[in-house]
Amino acid sequence: MSQPVAGMLLVASPALVDPNFADSVVLLLDVDDNGALGVVLNRPSGVPVDAVLDGWADVVAEPDVLFQGGPVGADGALAVALLRDPDDVPVGFRSVDGRLGLVDLDAPVELLAGSLAGLRIFAGYAGWGAAQLDGEIEEGSWYVVPGETWDPFRQDTSDLWREVLRRQPGEMAWHSTRPADPELN
Repeated sequence: MSQPVAGMLLVASPALVDPNFADSVVLLLDVDDNGALGVVLNRPSGVPVDAVLDGWADVVAEPDVLFQGGPVGADGALAVALLRDPDDVPVGFRSVDGRLGLVDLDAPVELLAGSLAGLRIFAGYAGWGAAQLDGEIEEGSWYVVPGETWDPFRQDTSDLWREVLRRQPGEMAWHSTRPADPELN
């Protein structure tokens, strides 16, 4: 199992039953000694981006809705973006892992639009205090796996949990085929 670092994915294990995170895939955006922060990639909301952030709907990846990034700070928004060219870093972009980063939503959208290959906006985030995430990983609540470039920007995220597990080596891939209620198997 990999160590959690920015850019990695947390995939909820079958043992994780918290409704905020059951069958979720979380992109880690910041991990240090004080804790970790990430966004849930597979929880689209029904709220159109343009209903909340004027001008941003034209540059976000489809579907152009806000995603529920997690239970913390749901009244705030984080924008995760992918640069087209790592040498063309626009104003308001902060790298998380190579071309993947965060965009300042106060930056003028017209200065960013041509530089981004993908953008998704999340309401809220998932957060863990110092050593809390390590404890949850140790108890078997999360798998820590590498992400792929387009994971945060997929149009259809309904099977993201299964797809991420399926591409993992060994026994972890088997979990992608488990029924919702293993007792019925």
